[in-house]
Amino acid sequence: MPSTLPIALIPARGGSKRIPGKNIRPFAGVPLLGRSISVALSAKVFSRVIVSTDDPKVEEVAVEYGAEVPFRRPAEIANDSAPTDAVLQHALDWLSDRNELPSQLCCVFATAPLLEAEALRRGLELLVEHDAATALAVTTFHFPIQRALRSTPAGRLVMREPEHRLTRSQDLEEHMHDAGQFFWIDVAKYRACGAIYNDNMVPVALPPHRVQDIDTEADWTRAELMWEALNRQSGGRD
Repeated sequence: MPSTLPIALIPARGGSKRIPGKNIRPFAGVPLLGRSISVALSAKVFSRVIVSTDDPKVEEVAVEYGAEVPFRRPAEIANDSAPTDAVLQHALDWLSDRNELPSQLCCVFATAPLLEAEALRRGLELLVEHDAATALAVTTFHFPIQRALRSTPAGRLVMREPEHRLTRSQDLEEHMHDAGQFFWIDVAKYRACGAIYNDNMVPVALPPHRVQDIDTEADWTRAELMWEALNRQSGGRD
């Protein structure tokens, strides 16, 4: 029988081509992974916080900050092309084999230093309230995507959707993107469909100033600046 208490799963492999050692690199004095673990623990909705990794150094940091590392992620799903679904399925299979499947699971990303515990709690509420398979953290694009520009093979700049050249911004449909922070799943519904992105998703809307995924050094610098600004705004209590 599934547990009634949710589990947090944090994928954190050892390799990173663009930012070596990214998941355990210090961010404002704390390893990036350590921040995600600490926020997940502070949400007080999880029975366990599990880190899925292939790397002993990542495991050391995970345990230091209060997470479990009960299994080692296989090499075939520990490369930069492995989809999150494969990592998730591996963890769920491990839990199922031990009769430890939860009713809900939250995948929390290690590269989300602006993550807040309140957002995690709200995500669980929305998942249950809407009887959804997935509750995905999202935020709005900073600029109308209908006004996007692209470069042609000839090096000319053109509008992606020229029919909206004169459309007022306020008349354009607002679009969202994955915030790269977390998503919740109803475990039974997810195992039935096998995909995070499905036809039974609900949004967990986050303000843009709380969102900065980290894939490049430029992302890292921007996230640090946002962190500093938020700390100044909150008087250092963030």
